[in-house]
Amino acid sequence: MGIGQREDLLHAFQRVRRRSLEIAAPLSAEDCCAQSMPDASPIKWHLAHTTWFFETFILEAHEAGFAPFHPAFRVLFNSYYNGIGAKHPRPQRGLLTRPSLDEVRAYRADVDERIARLLAIGAPITSLVELGLQHEQQHQELMLTDLKHLLGCNPLYPAYTVQAMEEGAPPPPLSWVVFDGGLAEIGYGGSGFCFDNELPRHRTYLAPFELASRLVTNGEYREFVEAGGYRDPALWLAEGWDRVCAGEITHPLYWVAGEEGWQEFTLHGLQLLDPARPVTHVSLYEADAYARWRGARLPTESEWEFAARQAQLGAGTLHPEAADGEGLLQMFGACWQWTASSYAPYPGYAPAAGAIGEYNGKFMVNQYVLRGSSCATPEGHARPSYRNFFPAGARWQFTGIRLAR
Repeated sequence: MGIGQREDLLHAFQRVRRRSLEIAAPLSAEDCCAQSMPDASPIKWHLAHTTWFFETFILEAHEAGFAPFHPAFRVLFNSYYNGIGAKHPRPQRGLLTRPSLDEVRAYRADVDERIARLLAIGAPITSLVELGLQHEQQHQELMLTDLKHLLGCNPLYPAYTVQAMEEGAPPPPLSWVVFDGGLAEIGYGGSGFCFDNELPRHRTYLAPFELASRLVTNGEYREFVEAGGYRDPALWLAEGWDRVCAGEITHPLYWVAGEEGWQEFTLHGLQLLDPARPVTHVSLYEADAYARWRGARLPTESEWEFAARQAQLGAGTLHPEAADGEGLLQMFGACWQWTASSYAPYPGYAPAAGAIGEYNGKFMVNQYVLRGSSCATPEGHARPSYRNFFPAGARWQFTGIRLAR
């Protein structure tokens, strides 16, 4: 790697690391320490864990005379890497009032300076730094969605940002984009970065199919709610219906019944439900039930990727915006889109050796694939072959619905 390339990587490293601090900047120390549920993590933990990644996988292996910033951080900020060793229990991350937020910031500054020194001398860490930056961008999205869940638990419905959220213009009518199918190449085929679960590129056969031109809107989903969609067992997968019967799901997460009708909690605070914007924060169960109600289905991940190659990449804002334009819209930058595909390895997949290999492969069970990106996904992080994955009941991410048939 030449000096120019090293400087480019250093600038990318500094930019991504700075962005995490910018996300946390409007927050109090109390905001950054609390944990609203086991699936979410405190902002302070995200800031520390992404730093732990660089310290553990790069500095420990490549820095002469390595010494940890704090020996206890190896356990406190490990997430799920069993090959590294012990972990602090995930549901108890919100109990870590110590180290302080200032100490975590100091931890970040120390590790950043040491990584920069390794880059300056041309240490063989390029691929690991790139992986660490992609990992941090994933956590930047989680910081926003975890924070939204935390603020949404507060009866004051506090806003993360004071920036106004304008009402969306009426979206174009939903239409169907036709694909002939046939033999398709699926998986990453470029020369840049990808995660190991996007490989190997392989062939699969697609029958002719159609995709909805845009995502399902709040207004369309409200019709499903008001028509009794949550009371009709014929529409629901068994596990989803069990959750409906238990009272766990009666409408999308963050919808609030108010005197003026439905409202929606957003990072801009509590807003009147905008019928033009995409419905979001729905589970696979809800997405599948709505699709059945509409006489449609969810796309497979191969159908979605095949179609997405004609779509434009785009970065989002802090809430999904209404569709605007013609053709295949909102494939990126609005909501992650549930697919009907279980998260499983591609033919010939093999995880990387060592603890890094725990990044994706061991989660290939009891999860479903989501495609695209969301309004919270960092710019430049999305691509057609990207495979996100969550359990069928997950709702705290910006998840939406694209119909297929």
